[in-house]
Amino acid sequence: MEQKREFTHIVDVHTHLSDDLLIKDVGEIIQRAVQQNVYSALVVAESKLDFQPILDLHHRYPEFVLPCLGIHPIQNSGKKDEKGIEIKRSVCPSDYDGVEEWIEKHVDLVGAVGEIGLDFTPRFCPLKEDKENQILIFSKQVQLAERLHLPINVHSRSASKQTIQLLKEIGAHNVLLHAFDGRASTALQGVAYGFYFSIPASVCRDEQLQKLLKVVPLDHLMIETDSPAISPVKGTVNEPANAVISCEYIAQLKNVDIQTVKHMTTTNAMKLFPKLATLPCQMM
Repeated sequence: MEQKREFTHIVDVHTHLSDDLLIKDVGEIIQRAVQQNVYSALVVAESKLDFQPILDLHHRYPEFVLPCLGIHPIQNSGKKDEKGIEIKRSVCPSDYDGVEEWIEKHVDLVGAVGEIGLDFTPRFCPLKEDKENQILIFSKQVQLAERLHLPINVHSRSASKQTIQLLKEIGAHNVLLHAFDGRASTALQGVAYGFYFSIPASVCRDEQLQKLLKVVPLDHLMIETDSPAISPVKGTVNEPANAVISCEYIAQLKNVDIQTVKHMTTTNAMKLFPKLATLPCQMM
């Protein structure tokens, strides 16, 4: 009888390694992650401009990077404010042009469709039309993932109830809700549907995430960083090595040892994202 594998490493199931803040030092960043037993990461896209850089990262670091391709509900407008900061806007149908062809062409390499979802934050999504466009693009990507038998990596800021309800209506099966900001009771609805939730290192300073963590069982949890965003230390650049902070916090709050957290969250990740098993580090 085959012995069940005991995982001792961490998978960062949601990071933006192709981001300008990380890409220039990505080799060192990956090295620091591995030193913290973070052996692999799902690198998610936000726009079509991210697709090729993420695939390039996979080819450069095939042992670490599993690509996720998809369109985020919030996009860059191509304009900047008076401080030189990129102005964001809600996704529109033209942003989706060519996305399905990209994902279908590279389906053998793609570990999930993502980052996709809804974001009804008023400053980004002020109009009814904005919400309708987001729902349309999200629905198309969920349906694409179902057709291609791919899991989805989901954003749901300021739209937690609507996101879970839409996923249920479409019949999505393999769902990760990342950095979920909804109520714990809403998260439990997702658990009832079989969805997973990933916990970023910012949980150490986020009371809402802490409430969620108390009620969501360990067999529905994974680890993420969302780097370079939501660092455990506000105002600093986050990176995958900080995934260990999530593990430590979960272990403390759930009153279990950190090895149990590593094993359970990595087991969950391997189950939801089966292409992780094809990365060289997972076959060691």
